[in-house]
Amino acid sequence: MHPDKLLVALDFGNRVEMEEKLSRVARTLNPSPIQQISLLAQSSNAINLAEGFPDFPAPPHIKDAAISAINSDFNQYRHVQGICDCLAIKMKKEHGLDVDALTDIAICCGQTEAFAAAVLATIDRGDEVLLFDPSYETYETCIALAGGVPVRVPLDPPHWTLDPDKLMKAATDRTKAIVLNSPQNPTGKVFSKDELEAIAGACCDMDWLAITDEVYEHITFDMEKHTSLASLPGMQERTIITSSLSKTFSVTGWRLGWAIAPACIASAIRNIHIKITDSAPAPFQEAAVTALRSPSTYFESLRREYEVKRDYIVKMLVGLGFQIHFKPQGSIFVFAELPKKCLLSDIDFASELIKQTGVAAVPGCGFFHKNLHSNELSEDNQSYQNRYIRFAFCKSDATLRDAAEKMGEFVDHNGHLKLFHSL
Repeated sequence: MHPDKLLVALDFGNRVEMEEKLSRVARTLNPSPIQQISLLAQSSNAINLAEGFPDFPAPPHIKDAAISAINSDFNQYRHVQGICDCLAIKMKKEHGLDVDALTDIAICCGQTEAFAAAVLATIDRGDEVLLFDPSYETYETCIALAGGVPVRVPLDPPHWTLDPDKLMKAATDRTKAIVLNSPQNPTGKVFSKDELEAIAGACCDMDWLAITDEVYEHITFDMEKHTSLASLPGMQERTIITSSLSKTFSVTGWRLGWAIAPACIASAIRNIHIKITDSAPAPFQEAAVTALRSPSTYFESLRREYEVKRDYIVKMLVGLGFQIHFKPQGSIFVFAELPKKCLLSDIDFASELIKQTGVAAVPGCGFFHKNLHSNELSEDNQSYQNRYIRFAFCKSDATLRDAAEKMGEFVDHNGHLKLFHSL
């Protein structure tokens, strides 16, 4: 055998041998399609409308608070009780919830860690956890890492409505919890009062826990208002709220989040957090106090500015030929459907979009899961799972205009993207 071929064979053999040492769960995990698309966008110098991070500056008063904390040498392991005090005040003011700042709050390294710690604190091997479909990919991974079983409850397109019958059909005697993200990634849906009451009723009747992701709580449109599931009757004692500074204050890189839960669960989450990461970033904990004390005008301005961005990108995408039957009610994403004439799958379309126009977006199939609990979906109903593209509009006006111009260079005589005609 040629020496080079021998080295390749040995390398392959070593790789297979090492892969056999991975845990069962680790072998099932794949790279995030969102991060893969973002890396591709970066390497090809494409405009990144794939990943949900702002490309505009964070508010000056928040940055100044972090700089001041660093210069004041708040740079070691630290727990800042002031964040918990602010959060307790916030939950009372916004949702009427009485939260004990000393016992009911765990500060974590972002909402992602808070959610993971919440799952690890409550889910045992074999416990089933209900997830809505589509939903953010991280939830299922966290459940699998805990040994739990994710069970999908499909939301009905195009408005992503919840059918209470489908919710109850997905439940079994092994169901322990349900995950709710509202406003939702990727659809931009804000769950209605009736939908929240159906979820709360099921939780109370079936003795389920609820784990919520409320990171887009301050980004809602058209007079919609975020309602925390914990504020419904009987729900505070069975709900774990997770959220963070990231989206509200445009600091996704700070990794500063929290979980709010009944004292015994919050204590378990803190213990897991300490064992995994030990401490959230100390200077950013100090800055969080300033952020959470921002005047109401800040949040009103945030909502208005994002609503303008949403309207711009929706108008732009519709003009290019995308179908948008559901205008986002909240969050920082548009879930746009490919037109029926487009024969490309969402994955192929997203790939070609980067190559031909230099604009990156995320194929929607990563938010759907074909192993739905219900076997009643027909092939026609399942076909929508590869027909959506997620665009992030948490970008500067200049970035959104540049994206529109780049895509506008590849249109047909109707002004629609030529990609829709590709095979």
